[in-house]
Amino acid sequence: MRPEPKQLADLLETAAGVLDAASAQFVAGHRADSAVAKKGNDFATEVDLAIERRVVAELTRLTGIGVHGEEFGGEPLDAESVWVLDPIDGTFNYAAGSPMAAILLGLLWDGEPVLGLTWLPFMDQRYTSMVGAPVLCNGAQLDPLEQVTLAESMVGTGTFNIDSRGRYPGRYRIKVLENLSRDCSRMRMHGATGVDFAYVAAGVLGGAISFGHHVWDHAAGVALVRAAGGIVTDLSGQDWTPSSPSALAAAPGVHEEILELVRAAGDPQDYL
Repeated sequence: MRPEPKQLADLLETAAGVLDAASAQFVAGHRADSAVAKKGNDFATEVDLAIERRVVAELTRLTGIGVHGEEFGGEPLDAESVWVLDPIDGTFNYAAGSPMAAILLGLLWDGEPVLGLTWLPFMDQRYTSMVGAPVLCNGAQLDPLEQVTLAESMVGTGTFNIDSRGRYPGRYRIKVLENLSRDCSRMRMHGATGVDFAYVAAGVLGGAISFGHHVWDHAAGVALVRAAGGIVTDLSGQDWTPSSPSALAAAPGVHEEILELVRAAGDPQDYL
């Protein structure tokens, strides 16, 4: 059963305070070196690890709800309630000195994202959402998303390697981008999924595509976009869930147009 609005509001206020306290550490660690090598050419910095330890400890102590983090795992994702944390979204950007990096925190309740917090400390932007309530940026209410067209929208997409294989091979991704480039106003590749999704919720981007499956990249942003009146599915058009293999977040109207262009690219496995 979903918690009452007052309980959710209290949890949101507590979580916001925890992220505010971690923001100084986030800013101070800009251009941090790699500390842990991960799959492919991905990595984590010492700041990722330190922020995750700090936020996990504080949230667990203050809310009694466990946390599942990108770096250390933790609470099972199928728990009735679980915080989902990405301590630094856009780690490559962060380590290189780009400001396009964020702290992402979502609360899943029975698998549904009911709270979303996306902190962009270098730009002093704090996006928050609670299911059934409007999206806020720095405490100010944002307008709900309106029906718009792809032709008048910017679309954010993830980075990739043309030679990559897996569920969505590089050549398939190129085809999707090729299709999009013909119809959308401008393509944008920020290198941070959570930033893209927050900007969809704010109406900056009309839509954003994530070819990744990691729940910590998506949970906060899904909550934001849905609270703003947007639509989030996977690339097959199924409603996004924590186990989805991808994510397509967009304003009404734009979502349908992007999904049609994605489907026109065909079966990803045909591109292997």
